[in-house]
Amino acid sequence: MMLANTETIPGYEITEFKGLARGNVVRAKNIGKDIVAGLRNVVGGEVTEYTEMLTESRQRAIQRMVQHAEELGADAVVNIRFVTSQVASGAAELLAYGTAVKVQKVQ
Repeated sequence: MMLANTETIPGYEITEFKGLARGNVVRAKNIGKDIVAGLRNVVGGEVTEYTEMLTESRQRAIQRMVQHAEELGADAVVNIRFVTSQVASGAAELLAYGTAVKVQKVQ
């Protein structure tokens, strides 16, 4: 599966539109991570606990988007975007979405 945040993939032609592919994950904060994050807010620096959580969430959302694109019969997803939103106090959704397409190598 080819993934691109652009509308096209260099060297390939889009031959068929398959629809919107999306994948999401909702994650809640961990009280232990909140305590450590609060301490880092006092002294400054990267909050690595949240960086790791968001990285894992992004990867899971991408995996789910790819699975959805495969179910649609696509071999590529173009114009990929990410959206994050709060769904409840202490919980956020990360959504990955893009256009599922069939592509062919340009000769």
